[in-house]
Amino acid sequence: MRIIGGKFKGRVVKFPKSNLVRPTTDKVKESLFNYLIHLIEFEDILVLDLYAGSGSLGLEALSRGAKEVHFVEKDYNVYKVLKENILSLHAEDSCKTFRMDAVRFSKTASNYKYQLILADPPFFKYDVHKVVENVLSNRILDEAGLMLVERSIQTKDEDEKNFGSTAFKRIGDSLIYQFGY
Repeated sequence: MRIIGGKFKGRVVKFPKSNLVRPTTDKVKESLFNYLIHLIEFEDILVLDLYAGSGSLGLEALSRGAKEVHFVEKDYNVYKVLKENILSLHAEDSCKTFRMDAVRFSKTASNYKYQLILADPPFFKYDVHKVVENVLSNRILDEAGLMLVERSIQTKDEDEKNFGSTAFKRIGDSLIYQFGY
């Protein structure tokens, strides 16, 4: 897995060996960032990467100019790989990591205002519905901010019911939901 744009373009991101983590494919990541590049100015924004895994999405945002990225990952072994990826890019001054689950973080992070939130939970993990609810009710998404959530076509009905919206984009078997803007 590689960073596809910006100052770290071409750099390799290690992927943890865990069945708890499903990587965002390069195709999905490229499509997401091609979409985002037309909506937001990456320079100097604060980004949150929920269910961070390897940190691929957050590191992509950092590579494109984000001022700081916060990563939330609860699994210890996956978290260690995330930290290694940050160190390999010498990006530790621009990154903050939280080893906790996304629901707890979204309940307690009200002192932050993120301009971009990226959430890529395991496809069949449904706590993301509560996370989105917390993000919106606790106002950790900036008023002018944007949150994107990647889900599976297989969870579409449950996701639409809980999110109260339909996906705006389909990429392979991934559906992308947008909040904000």
